[in-house]
Amino acid sequence: MVAGSSADTAHLYDGKSVRAAAPSRKKLAGKMKAGGTEVPKDAVPEVHIPTFVESLFGGPLVPKMKFLPADRMVQTLQLVGGGLMMLLAVLTYLVTPADGTFWNGLAMWIGLDAMGQIIHLLIVIAALGAGFFGIFRRDARGLLASYVLFIVISLRFAASKDTFDAGILAEVNEFWTKQLIVLYAVSLVMYMEVTNGIIRFSMLDTSIRTGEVYVMNVKKVLSRYHISLVVTPVIAAFVASSTLLINVIIPWFFEFFDKETSVRLSQSVELTSVYGVALGTMFVFILVAALFAANIPLRIQQWRESSGE
Repeated sequence: MVAGSSADTAHLYDGKSVRAAAPSRKKLAGKMKAGGTEVPKDAVPEVHIPTFVESLFGGPLVPKMKFLPADRMVQTLQLVGGGLMMLLAVLTYLVTPADGTFWNGLAMWIGLDAMGQIIHLLIVIAALGAGFFGIFRRDARGLLASYVLFIVISLRFAASKDTFDAGILAEVNEFWTKQLIVLYAVSLVMYMEVTNGIIRFSMLDTSIRTGEVYVMNVKKVLSRYHISLVVTPVIAAFVASSTLLINVIIPWFFEFFDKETSVRLSQSVELTSVYGVALGTMFVFILVAALFAANIPLRIQQWRESSGE
C-alpha cells in the first residue's frame, strides 16, 4: 500500500446496497411487466418431437449433416461412386428383367404388357436420380432411397432360366450370364461401400478441419481403406460365384470319390434349378458363420497391424 493512503474503503459503498446473494428470480419475475420484456429467441431451446419411426429405432434413420466443401479424397470417391452407379444401373436392367416382378404381373393382369417394362425402367431411372443427388450433394437420404430402389427392383415372385433365354441375354452363354450376375452383385456391394465412404470421410474431414477431433496418421487410415476397397470385391465375387456355381462345385467335389454320383448330381433338377441357388446360399452362409465363429476377421486385423508395425 502506498504510504499516507488510508485503508478505509467505506466511501466506495456510499449510496449503494450490498447484497450477500444474487437477486431473487421470483422478485424479478414479479416486477416484469406483461408484454414489456420479450424473451430472446435464441434463449428458447428447440424441441424436436420424434416421429413414429424414430421412436421405434431410437433416433432418425438418416441424420441430417452439414459438411465443409469436399476435399480430394471425397471428390475421388464421388467420381468412383457415380461410375459404379452407372455400371450397376446397366447391369440391373440386363440381369433383372421385369418378368416375375409385382408390377409386371399387375400390368399383365390389367392387359397392358408394356406398362410393366415402363415401370421397370422408371425404377432404374429413379434409383439413378436419387443416387446422383445423394452422391454429389452428400445427402444420406438420397443414398438410402437409391439403395432401396436397387434392391426392390431385384425382388421378384417368380422367374426362371427361361427369363434369360427370352430376354436381352438370349444369345449369351449360361456361364457368361452367371458371370454378369456375379459382376452385378459385386457392383451393388461396391456401390454401397463407396457411397457410404463418401459420407464417412466427409464427416471425418469436417471434424478434422473444424478442430472437433484430432486424427494421428491420416495417411494410414486412408491406406487401410484403399486395401478394403480391394478386399471387398474379391470377397463379394467369391461369395456370389460360390452361390451360383454350386451345381458345378458339388459334382466336381464328388468326382474324386464316385464318377457316377458326380454325373447324377450334375444332372440333378435340385442343383440346376432355384433350389441349387438356395443350397449354395446356405453353404456360403454356413462358411461365413464358421469364419466369424473362429474370429478370423479379428486375427486378420491383428496380423495386418503387426505387419504394419
